[in-house]
Amino acid sequence: MNIDRNLFKKIYIEITNTCNLNCTFCTKTIREKKTLSIDEFKIMLNKVKPYTKYLYFHVLGEPLIHPNINELIDLASKDFYVNITTNGYVINNIIDNKNVRQINISLHSFSTKYNKSLDKYLSDIFNYVNKRKSDTFINFRLWASTKYFNNFIEKLEKEFNTKINLNEENNTLSDNVFLNFKKEFIWPQNNQIESNKTGICYALSDHIAILSDGTITACCIDANGDLKFGNIFNDSLEDIINSQKFNEMKSDLKNGIRKSDLCKKCNFL
Repeated sequence: MNIDRNLFKKIYIEITNTCNLNCTFCTKTIREKKTLSIDEFKIMLNKVKPYTKYLYFHVLGEPLIHPNINELIDLASKDFYVNITTNGYVINNIIDNKNVRQINISLHSFSTKYNKSLDKYLSDIFNYVNKRKSDTFINFRLWASTKYFNNFIEKLEKEFNTKINLNEENNTLSDNVFLNFKKEFIWPQNNQIESNKTGICYALSDHIAILSDGTITACCIDANGDLKFGNIFNDSLEDIINSQKFNEMKSDLKNGIRKSDLCKKCNFL
């Protein structure tokens, strides 16, 4: 097999499936709690290096509560562009780290039940943004349905001295700082109906995901590893990519054919 670091646009790595929050919109996993060790993470980096240049610390869990988050960022940044998705509550856990290419902050995660005021929540985030926006892309994500939507808009406009266009899905707030808002996403595991029996999907063509126990699955939406193809610690990624199961599903999704229950309930695309 010819090695191509552009084979996948990105690979998702779940460095922990534990979270500091308990959001009602997030799916619940049946998996055991697991946080990657440094050695396990190094194994993953070595095995995925031939296939992508971009890593995303994201599936379930809050990556910034990993006890070695800064070491993981530094290790990965030697060979990859590092991207992180976070709820923003513990953004101060990133210690003056310049090695994050992009950080996606899910503002709709905010709730007063977590004993942090909106002003304090945003103050910590804005402090990070102002320190890092020269070398890191900052992408705020905000669902229009969130309770504090208008509060967020007002405070973002004030912080970045700009006017947000609510009719545009994407807004530029400042150099390297962006705002994206959409309708609330429903996890397939929480969806009671089949949303799409057909529809093109780029899972397996554009990306794959690796769960914290090493399970290799099709995408970051497969929170329980229902579509698993093997395990990064036990199996050859080359063999998995060349397997009949992998390529049949890849072809089906590219042609708009959704056979699994998970895919039929997915409304992401």
